[in-house]
Amino acid sequence: MRLIFCCSALLLLILIPRACHGGNILVLPVEGSHWINMDILLQALHSRGHSITILCSSKSWYIKENSPYYNVITVPVEKSLDQTLISRIASEFIEFERGAQPLMTYLHMTVGMFEVIVEAHRAVAEFATATLDDKELMRNLMDSKFDLLLTDPCWGGGVILAKYLKLPLVYNVRWLIAGEAHLAIAPSPISYIPITGSGNTDRMSFFQRVKNVFFHLLSQTKNHMIIREVYQKLCDKYLGPDNDYNQLQLDADIWLMRVDFVFDYPRPTMPNVVYMGGFQCKPAKPLPQHLEDFVQSSGEHGVIIMSLGTFVNELPADLANEIAAAFAKLPQKVIWKYTGDRPATLGNNTLMVDWMPQNDLLGHPKIELFVAHGGTNGVQEAIYHGVPVVGLPVFFDQYDNLLRLKDRGGAKILTLATVDKDDNFLKAIQEVLNEPSYRMNMQRLSRLHRDQPITSLERALFWIEFVMRHKGAAHLKAESIRMPWYSYYSVDVALFLGGVFLILFLIILISIKCLFTAVWKHKMKRD
Repeated sequence: MRLIFCCSALLLLILIPRACHGGNILVLPVEGSHWINMDILLQALHSRGHSITILCSSKSWYIKENSPYYNVITVPVEKSLDQTLISRIASEFIEFERGAQPLMTYLHMTVGMFEVIVEAHRAVAEFATATLDDKELMRNLMDSKFDLLLTDPCWGGGVILAKYLKLPLVYNVRWLIAGEAHLAIAPSPISYIPITGSGNTDRMSFFQRVKNVFFHLLSQTKNHMIIREVYQKLCDKYLGPDNDYNQLQLDADIWLMRVDFVFDYPRPTMPNVVYMGGFQCKPAKPLPQHLEDFVQSSGEHGVIIMSLGTFVNELPADLANEIAAAFAKLPQKVIWKYTGDRPATLGNNTLMVDWMPQNDLLGHPKIELFVAHGGTNGVQEAIYHGVPVVGLPVFFDQYDNLLRLKDRGGAKILTLATVDKDDNFLKAIQEVLNEPSYRMNMQRLSRLHRDQPITSLERALFWIEFVMRHKGAAHLKAESIRMPWYSYYSVDVALFLGGVFLILFLIILISIKCLFTAVWKHKMKRD
């Protein structure tokens, strides 16, 4: 009888579905290409049973109000960082770069456009203010019992909201306000870690290291000014004047870093930094029929694809004509993501599209080359699928991303100032197509990237759920985040030891002087 009872109980346990604890996650995303990779992470979280709530402004242009895998809370705002502003900045920057030297281009982006950048952050701060001022909304958020807040700290509102709601904080991160996030969280000797915009690799001459220091100081100054002008004021208003924003942003539990060391240069790291570079990459799915037919029509020559990312959808007419004319001279077919006016020189071998399944195209066996702007998503997808790149960087980190591919033999870079001179664009494409080493090097990077025990996405999901299970990851945070800079760099210790050494030196000096005086006086008395 007891045996029958035990068997029945065991069968009942097997037949009853096991309860799966789903987390409750609040998300503050960033628009544009940052949203594209955040969206992939959210879909994966939803598939594991987690509830996703997105907080966004009423002027959001990427986030859909009706989605099967997340809920949306919309906060009304008067102004926002919208697509029109970003596209205008991109257009102005393209025009400037075509007539400027690389150093002047960077200075224009950093100094000349500083007020525009600050205005963009103020728009983000307005959204944060509207959220925090809405008492009913804040009460509902607190009552929702979220397990953590997931945000991209490229814009700084999520840091303040997490502190206000007393939630564990997880970053989906590459950039922190105005600089590369790694520099903030991990020891970063700039003798071999290149600063974004410097154009350096991790092997620098003396004068390149001088340049690296200059760019680092410039970046740190910009970052400090943005925080002082925008985010520290929010801290003072909503969290109290005793809260330092710089310390708050370093206090995240887990930093999901959108790089890996196949792409980036080796450098020191920290226990709560988790590398998930290429997490958005996946095996290619079948193409829509019209694209598959076009790709197959290329025969033995294959296909080139071109995209300049989310924000650069059109180019100056003369530049677009130069690119189209170069494509027309090639035996390959070309798929070009472009929404501007149709170039007069466009050849019959080129298909212009408003949108294309970039990852699926890159994974197609007939794709020979990717002409890209150098955004992190595109670079990682090119590595994953082993497709060589001709780079046309526009702004921000794009040149530096492409430089890492070039340094590893997988890409050739052109500047916008040189694309339309002496058939440079056509020559660059032909070089990468005809020199086998470019493809071989990219395929080697692809093998390195894929050779890991679990995928980057699985690693990211594990650590998000780890924070939910343990209500944070305080044991992984170094004490350095709470130390003032003079303690972190032991400036106070150096000054103390220097003072002690100086006092000892003076004591010895005075003692010698006194001894010498006593001996001299004794000798004078004897004489």
